[in-house]
Amino acid sequence: MSGFSIVPLGDRALTIDIDADAFAAPADVVRGLAEYLHAEPPLGVVAIVPALRSITLHYEPTATTFAALRDQIDTVTRHFSITPAVQRHPIVIPVCYGGEFGPDLEVLASTHRTTAEAIVAAHTAGEYTVAMLGFLPGFPYLHGLPATLYTPRRAEPRTRVPAGSVGIGGSSTGIYPCESPGGWQLIGRTPRALFNPHRDPPALLQVGDRVRFVDVAPAVLHNWVEHA
Repeated sequence: MSGFSIVPLGDRALTIDIDADAFAAPADVVRGLAEYLHAEPPLGVVAIVPALRSITLHYEPTATTFAALRDQIDTVTRHFSITPAVQRHPIVIPVCYGGEFGPDLEVLASTHRTTAEAIVAAHTAGEYTVAMLGFLPGFPYLHGLPATLYTPRRAEPRTRVPAGSVGIGGSSTGIYPCESPGGWQLIGRTPRALFNPHRDPPALLQVGDRVRFVDVAPAVLHNWVEHA
């Protein structure tokens, strides 16, 4: 099938690049192809990593070769059927916005010449789709952010971003699953655990999931009890 290109990534991986202009819904292509490869992984493949417009396959070079995998994937994409994601109820993410939990909220309000309340209203008004997981285990890149909230990352990243922080980076919004450095604009924090190694699956959100944010009071954050 046209619209795909397969390129080597070192001697233990390859990347399937998806031409976004060749498909009406490239996200469905990434999701569907990744699901197919997970269900029927080619010989020697040890990890399948979907991204926004690509899928990377890591493989054991003693079990297969780039050429062999390229031929298998070429066959798969020629007979691959693109199907829309199964529609499930959106996953609700409670967020306490502003203050100590969202130190950049007022900055965003000033940047966009509006109020903090308007930023929160716009962020909670829509529905988002998990486009990919990356950067940290379980970190969701969420598409669906209103264009009025697009904001560049901070010029100077923070050395410590608390777990559960909700941020905006460019045209995406996302949630930090654990404490880490980070450069996104922080507007709030959720008590929900985005990643738990004892949960199956460990990541709360999966590619294709729909998400809604709900504004809650600080008491909800402090009193939240996470269930596995």
